[in-house]
Amino acid sequence: MDSALRNSLLTSAAELASGSENRQLRIIDCRFDLMAPHAGRAAYLEAHIPGAVYADLDKDLSGPITPHSGRHPLPKVADAEAVFSRLGIDADVDVICYDATGGAIASRAWWLLRWLGHRNVTVLDGGLPAWLARKLPLESGEQAVARRDFRAVADPARVLKTMEIVAGLDGKGECLLIDARDGARFRGEAEPIDSRAGHIPGTGNLPFTDCLREDGTWLDGDTLRELMEPLLGADESVPWGVMCGSGVTACHVAISGLLAGYREPRVYVGSWSEWIRDPTRPVGSSAAV
Repeated sequence: MDSALRNSLLTSAAELASGSENRQLRIIDCRFDLMAPHAGRAAYLEAHIPGAVYADLDKDLSGPITPHSGRHPLPKVADAEAVFSRLGIDADVDVICYDATGGAIASRAWWLLRWLGHRNVTVLDGGLPAWLARKLPLESGEQAVARRDFRAVADPARVLKTMEIVAGLDGKGECLLIDARDGARFRGEAEPIDSRAGHIPGTGNLPFTDCLREDGTWLDGDTLRELMEPLLGADESVPWGVMCGSGVTACHVAISGLLAGYREPRVYVGSWSEWIRDPTRPVGSSAAV
């Protein structure tokens, strides 16, 4: 695999520890627990990578929920500009995002910044556990940073919308779609979060956790290719999309696809939690073939 490609998407704990003083850098702590929404910020205040600021999935990396949206809709562009400005980010600042769950939440911040036109952003490979494994220092409390002027240029082509998927099911369009949820949720055997179980007919399933090693770092590109080729085929330029429960871990599989050599996918931000808002939309309850 091309190491330059991996380095353009991921930063190792060793690289962060050795090179952060040589550039304008903002580290974003994205830890979040869907079942305990205040736990991530509490963990950040207790201990975080030195210099890191905190971004809350619900408050900072998502917009308000509506009757027609999923659980983590896109924020308005102006609201996202305000968030990233407050976090001390502008076009001259490199950004590294991390969490403690293999990049599950950090990937959402990575994708949001790319959607808004910010290219110099990576995810900390292995997250906080990788940092701790090297016995690197931590600090506690709120990190004060100077506000910068973040200017967004949102790219609508990166976003896959519900009506486009409906059109595809009607035979009017086509986009390969990979669902990043775990297999039991995808198959409809369990649903601990949303009101209905199952998946969108025709979608494939690649749990984001399957893309990680035991230590929480991403698999190498060749191994990821072996996982993804049965779902996407051999053509690296094929248009495809990613989804999950609410458009968060979908972004993780987007990174995995890029590491595997595929073109960047579109993200169905509404994902399963938006799809089931309309009870007339079709639902599959067994793995797609």
